[in-house]
Amino acid sequence: MLDHPTHDLLRQLKLDGMADAFTELQSQDSAADMGHAEWLGLLIDREVANRTTKRFQSRLRAAKLRHGGACIEDVDFRAARRLDKALFQQLAAGRWIKEKRNLLITGPCGVGKTWLACALGQRACRDNATVIYKRLPRLFSELQLAHDDGRFPRMFRQLVKADLLILDDWGPERMTAPQRRDLMEIIEDRYGSGATLVTSQLPVDAWHDIIDEPTFADAILDRLIHNAHRLPLEGPSMRKTRDAPAAKTIDEQTDT
Repeated sequence: MLDHPTHDLLRQLKLDGMADAFTELQSQDSAADMGHAEWLGLLIDREVANRTTKRFQSRLRAAKLRHGGACIEDVDFRAARRLDKALFQQLAAGRWIKEKRNLLITGPCGVGKTWLACALGQRACRDNATVIYKRLPRLFSELQLAHDDGRFPRMFRQLVKADLLILDDWGPERMTAPQRRDLMEIIEDRYGSGATLVTSQLPVDAWHDIIDEPTFADAILDRLIHNAHRLPLEGPSMRKTRDAPAAKTIDEQTDT
């Protein structure tokens, strides 16, 4: 089909969704029977859908989830890890993020903590929330570098302002004094202003020892735990289940 002036103008205005819909309608014989309002409605609907998709893709790239392809629709509730289906489905609805509550996912290595956290993060991106994923050991290294080169204030603001901050792999190494201070500042400023998701191989009762200083530990955990949902997982590593010839699972929930 030859280019139409209206199509070209829509492209110039960066209304790509409307331009694509215009091209499709031009090639459909049935479109001739549509009224102007129907045409306009279809063009606007496509533009809205196109912009929504682009915003989601942008948020997903910014989140830097370890498993960007993880999604709640692929969660396998049949896996032997005692995943509370009712609670997880409630969490998937995202109300806890809007209410600025926290989520603690614990369990042994390989039961899919990271994958589930990323699936919830991906859903949050779809729900128009800003998400940041960080492995806690790597975050501490990044914060130290940021202190040294002057980027700390900017990085701190990004971490604090995110609707959902995912801190993956809490422990097992004890925190240093600078790490405790940075974590305390982040958790303190996020308290009541954003949701935080933490994953750990260690039970919550052991986190106090990881912080390694009673005053800081009490302050940090008080802000993390008291309004938090808990999702404790159990069972053998799903890596072993995945590698077994007869085992077939829907998702790839095989990380921490």
